[in-house]
Amino acid sequence: MAIRPLLDRRVVVTGVGVISPLGNTAKETWDAAVAGRSGVSSITRFDASGFPVRIGGEVKGFDPGQWIDKKEIKKMDTFIHYAIAAAQMAADDARLEIGESNRERIGVYVGSGIGGIGGIEYYHGQLVEGGPRKVSPFFIPMVLINLASGQIAIRMGLEGPNSCAVTACATGVHCIGDAYHMVRRGDADVMLAGGAESAFTPLTVSGFAAARALSSRNDEPQKASRPFDRDRDGFVLGEGAGVLVLETLEGAKARGATIYGEILGYGLTGDAYHITSPPDDVSGAIRCMRMALYNAGLAPEDVDHVSAHATSTFADKLETKALRTVLGTHADKVPVTALKSMMGHLLGAAGGVETAMAFMSLKNEVILPTINLDSPDPECDLDYVSGGARRRPVRTILKNSFGFGGTNASLVIAKVD
Repeated sequence: MAIRPLLDRRVVVTGVGVISPLGNTAKETWDAAVAGRSGVSSITRFDASGFPVRIGGEVKGFDPGQWIDKKEIKKMDTFIHYAIAAAQMAADDARLEIGESNRERIGVYVGSGIGGIGGIEYYHGQLVEGGPRKVSPFFIPMVLINLASGQIAIRMGLEGPNSCAVTACATGVHCIGDAYHMVRRGDADVMLAGGAESAFTPLTVSGFAAARALSSRNDEPQKASRPFDRDRDGFVLGEGAGVLVLETLEGAKARGATIYGEILGYGLTGDAYHITSPPDDVSGAIRCMRMALYNAGLAPEDVDHVSAHATSTFADKLETKALRTVLGTHADKVPVTALKSMMGHLLGAAGGVETAMAFMSLKNEVILPTINLDSPDPECDLDYVSGGARRRPVRTILKNSFGFGGTNASLVIAKVD
């Protein structure tokens, strides 16, 4: 049997699609983030008046009918609506043409942290109230996480790799990193990759609130998400989707595509410590970032900017500690952005949206700000870009995402030489 040689191709991003609490396109999200606006407000998806937490980063004004036939909308959970919209926007942005000659070489890798919990709650209620006849035959495929990738592939006719990662809050970055390897080693020439989430349900909010993970700053929703601040009291639940088009540098140049930047390295590790908390020595996150830099062939001093995980919880100080360990004396020279300060925590979608914004930072030469940093935690002592967006060239960005179960993911992205 013939043995195919192992490929090592350069992988670039040529399209981004975003749905977020800041806007229903990548541009709307970018413009709001540059301005330092917050997308957090009172919860409207259900009556949260009796809940200890009544705020969140909801997507506003999204019309699934713009992207999906009306008869199909009810057959999918909202996270799939977001995934389809973000994927189509990314493909349009990349000017990706799909036909018989290339559809087998284009794949999808879009995941979610929680998936269709809205559909699960709704149909459980239908079952309890009206019996099994009230449960839709579309219930199972509407809530399965891999159906985000499946529905995207069906609608676009993509016959390449079709799968997803499900790693809680690290999902988006793991999906992008795994898809990067698929393109790099020749399993596909183009991949649509990222994450989607919509978990504004009574059960989800109750569960996170019971764990005391959420901010209860209900009277000041826009100030509730405050990474690295001394007065942070938990994360703010958010939702949305972020999908990127990854392809070979050679292919992108051949078709004259606009290139946002290149993925140079990807790291992934496990803490093997606790289901929700990293260890005090942050060894897993440190190894993850070092792996990404090693695979990128870069030294710590090559990092120009960090897009942090930074959830507005106690773990912010541990990410700071990890960054100081990895970057050494260079850490004080590196601006660090916490986009969750404006959007809240988009769970499985966070890494996709934040990575999309990182690529836009490369392209637009703007470092996005961290808002609500009024009283920095003494243990959080890096440059968090708290004075507004900075217009300056950026060549290399380190992007972190960490998830429940002790799963860690880091990407190194850069401008293309």
